[in-house]
Amino acid sequence: MNSAWTAEGGCLYASRYNSIVRNWDVIIVGAGIIGLSLAIELRKQSLRVLIVERGEPGREASHAAAGMLADSECEDSSPLKPLATASARMYPEFVHELQDESGINCDLRDQGTLQFTSALDHLLTEIGSPGLLRKEIAEPEPALAASSVPIMHIDERSIDPRALTAAALKAAKHREVDISSGSEVVEVILSGEKATGVRTSKTTYHAPIVVNCAGAWSGQFEPMRIPTRPIKGQMLCLVGGPELQHVIRSNDIYIVPRTDGRVVIGSTVEEAGFDKRTDPDVIRRLHRSAINLVPALEQARILEAWAGLRPGTPDGLPILGGTAIPGYFVATGHFRDGILLAPITARLMAPVIVGKKPEYDLSAFSLTRF
Repeated sequence: MNSAWTAEGGCLYASRYNSIVRNWDVIIVGAGIIGLSLAIELRKQSLRVLIVERGEPGREASHAAAGMLADSECEDSSPLKPLATASARMYPEFVHELQDESGINCDLRDQGTLQFTSALDHLLTEIGSPGLLRKEIAEPEPALAASSVPIMHIDERSIDPRALTAAALKAAKHREVDISSGSEVVEVILSGEKATGVRTSKTTYHAPIVVNCAGAWSGQFEPMRIPTRPIKGQMLCLVGGPELQHVIRSNDIYIVPRTDGRVVIGSTVEEAGFDKRTDPDVIRRLHRSAINLVPALEQARILEAWAGLRPGTPDGLPILGGTAIPGYFVATGHFRDGILLAPITARLMAPVIVGKKPEYDLSAFSLTRF
């Protein structure tokens, strides 16, 4: 039994022996919220799933996100709008299932968002449009700075992405999804012209279907360079400040409260490659912008500051569907909407992978558009 596993640096990795003996129907590259959600959906169809993760599951973009489920941010004309709206509506059931299977509270909140200033422009032109519920707030957050700037309330939810990802990871394990961590995929293995598995920096794994859910790292392995790139976002978390009910969003800042009293503040959008270092001056600027909206946050202390790498694409839309290589699929490039789009991505990609038609047309998100 011991020969089937090796321990390195405190983490368990499947050995070459195990990768040969075990059989999987699907290999998913990437254990963020997209990969984990898809793995759970595929297990519901009795497919045997292995997730291969370069680092620690759920510790990249999913760990760094703020957790705003902001489907209202999508323009009505965007092909992403129907998916964003559908995914936002799926969230209560999605979270209930994960919480039930994992025992982890994901802190899904529905108090809504207070939106400030010209960030309202495109929203105000859409008042009354189907599926976009909003109303003026007569008594906004008491802690807000006195201001004559208009405020709009948007009916959208927020969630704690770290708790959500931890719940998805535990639920995936509960459903017997296999996970190999600390092993970077270097190429998708081909037999003839068809995908038959992946080669990592340590071993190989075989399956007739491979799905690239590697986020900002999706384009980092052969044989096909998926056009994603890392887009850096710096953020911070405060504790000991005022109790806020709503997400607060302006042109240059958002403030996302958690039920336990933490307040998350973000975020920058930077082209910085794979550099995840934080800049103290940037963190101070974000902190000051938040204080300008909520002066009492000046009394709060900084618990943590971090930077995450969102997976961007040339046109800002995700890449969903098959590729020119039979058996090789892609679900990546969700940019700032990975948490929001996780439920709908899993629901739509699962039928695509098994050769069925999804309930939404995914042609606008096809890799062939590039």
